[in-house]
Amino acid sequence: MVNAGDEPTGNPEPCVVGVDFGTLSGRAVVVRVRDGEELASAEHVYPHAVLDRELPDGTRLPPDWALQVPSDYVDVLRHAVPAALAAAGVRPEQVIGIGTDFTACTVLPVLADGTPLCELPEYSARPHAYVKLWRHHAAQGQADRINALAAETKEPWLQRYGGKISSEWEFAKALQVLEEDSEIYHRMERWVEAADWIVWRLCGTYVRNACTAGYKGQYQDGAYPSRAYLEALAPGFAGFVTEKLEHPIGALGARAGYLTAEAAAWTGLPEGIAVCVGNVDAHVTAPAAGAVEPGQMVAIMGTSTCHVMSSDQRGVVPGMCGVVDGGILPGLWGYEAGQSGVGDIFAWFVRTGLPAEYAAKAAAAGQTAHEYLTALAAGQKVGEHGLVALDWHSGNRSVLVDHELSGVVVGLTLSTRPEDVYRALLEATAFGTRTIIDAFEASGVPVGELIIAGGLTKNALLMQIYADVTRRPLGVIGSAQGPALGAAMHAAVAAGAHPDIQAAARAMGKADRGVYQPDPERAAAYDRLYAEYRLLHDYFGRGTNDVMHRLRALRAEASA
Repeated sequence: MVNAGDEPTGNPEPCVVGVDFGTLSGRAVVVRVRDGEELASAEHVYPHAVLDRELPDGTRLPPDWALQVPSDYVDVLRHAVPAALAAAGVRPEQVIGIGTDFTACTVLPVLADGTPLCELPEYSARPHAYVKLWRHHAAQGQADRINALAAETKEPWLQRYGGKISSEWEFAKALQVLEEDSEIYHRMERWVEAADWIVWRLCGTYVRNACTAGYKGQYQDGAYPSRAYLEALAPGFAGFVTEKLEHPIGALGARAGYLTAEAAAWTGLPEGIAVCVGNVDAHVTAPAAGAVEPGQMVAIMGTSTCHVMSSDQRGVVPGMCGVVDGGILPGLWGYEAGQSGVGDIFAWFVRTGLPAEYAAKAAAAGQTAHEYLTALAAGQKVGEHGLVALDWHSGNRSVLVDHELSGVVVGLTLSTRPEDVYRALLEATAFGTRTIIDAFEASGVPVGELIIAGGLTKNALLMQIYADVTRRPLGVIGSAQGPALGAAMHAAVAAGAHPDIQAAARAMGKADRGVYQPDPERAAAYDRLYAEYRLLHDYFGRGTNDVMHRLRALRAEASA
């Protein structure tokens, strides 16, 4: 898919390229350095998508697995970048740098030269040789043990992650490899974030980025968890940091190296241009949305939602994904929280719960199923459907940090309609975001404004619900390609076109502030529904009733 901009052919102004590697596809955007104008973009869909049932050869996968094929990422460089460049009408020599961002924690085992183990013929049928996507949740048992031991031994880094690390992160996933396929674990020479692996492929130099090291690798105050802690955690794991993980760390916006001849041939870009240090999709989006002041929370809403914010206050926020000094912007504490399922939940409902007559009416009206359901739901008053839902269909990332939790809808009757459930699910995700904001506020880290990025900004009902539920004005990023724009902005810094990311944000970032304002009457009604949500949240999520874990265990037994 290619979208062309207005840039005339032959325009001599310098440009940069940003490449956003998402869950199902990669998107490249060509951006003018002077003002952030997006001249063209192109998308390449991963041929293998997400491997959550079987490997390419048919090898079956257990529940809660989510893998990917690394060659799909290189295909984005081969196809999306040249297509975007051609559509922009920009000459290759105008491009002065390339930046990338990735989902995280998406991690893979490689040899010392960066070769993924899944590309070795002898390991092509071994699941642990593949990329573990961010939403791979099969390491929950390992995460539980990491947390329990860290609490017992009072590890100083634990509080920086709100008291729990996630099954999605580097240590839990690596420990799962050791315990379930030790041959793969001992064969791998580097445990690499995909954000760094793709930069390695572009410039030939492996540089570990500060963002994933801090948020996903428990790197705090210049150190990882200690060898003694790792040895106590599991036999054979003591050397994980020194032997497979530890590597020189590059600052965000720094230059990792220069584009190699091989990568230049893939992309159509000039050999030797600046390649920026890798970064995470959510974190690069903050400056793209102009959110460079303390208290401006950016929620990147797509299949999941990641909440990022910088602050001059360092607090211990329960259940957050981490606080890192300079993790988003230099000189400020960078916070991350998130929801594991948002757009995925809406898609699940449409895929499994849409009656044929609704599909037919949507088609007749020239609408998608989402548009049709949204239009019906928009006609309701707050609470009219009589439902409240929990948004845990893909577990809970913040603030409970438990990926074995599951979804709930309370209040169903024989008169409940599909649009009722759909709206309740929209509201549930907003309640999840408010729970995160409440945790920040209660910990002395103020949240003054929400700025939304991602594909779900197109749903005006959803945006208004978020404004009403959170009682905060909602801004909207002025770009359909926020992460790719943010990656391009960091590339401009790496190439020396802007002195730092704050300056790049002032010149190239874009957002419309206060587009949605909270309505006092609806907000008051949502306060009552939110109180019910929090009762269910704590009842099922804090140990009063562990039925979700028991059901998960039964499913695992039945699937064995």
